[in-house]
Amino acid sequence: MDGAGNNALPWVSIINWHGNECLMLEDEEGLGLVQVYTGDGKGKTTAALGLGLRAAGHGYRVLMVQFMKGKINYGELEGVKNISGFDIVQFGRPDFVDKQNPDPIDIKLAQDGLAHARSVIENRGCDILILDELNVAVDFGLVSIDDVLALVDSKPDDMELIITGRYAHERLLDRADLVSEVHEGKHPFSKGKMARKGIEF
Repeated sequence: MDGAGNNALPWVSIINWHGNECLMLEDEEGLGLVQVYTGDGKGKTTAALGLGLRAAGHGYRVLMVQFMKGKINYGELEGVKNISGFDIVQFGRPDFVDKQNPDPIDIKLAQDGLAHARSVIENRGCDILILDELNVAVDFGLVSIDDVLALVDSKPDDMELIITGRYAHERLLDRADLVSEVHEGKHPFSKGKMARKGIEF
């Protein structure tokens, strides 16, 4: 309260998407949640990149660790070079991973990616950590859900963690604070449209 008995905090009244009025702080901070973006639709990595862009604009340090990706022509790899405080590292090969018989190098790279994320957490190397396609790495048996949950539980209370990819494990969904499921309603791939530069990669 200020001297006149009024609330001095910069509260803003908004209407949320459920039609309910609620209050929020204009400059509210408070990192530390666990978010999961999953489902069979397009846009999970894109959403995480958008969050990273927004956070970097507020001066937060953002790191995206990409699992099962090793192509050098992903547009985001070039894009973040122009964004201070936003970095991406890849742990994967350009080739597709055989779910039924993954190559030992695919397992090693995924394990290396998880170890790198663990080191970043231990050294507080960022404010927002994005583990892109980690859900798929778990589903393919490249890393274990137990190791992922241990990683989640080891993060600092003020570090935001975002995990993307299809096939999110139920135990991770239970642990998450926010879960967004992206469902495919329609996709041009079904009509033979190939991946487009700047849109899909």
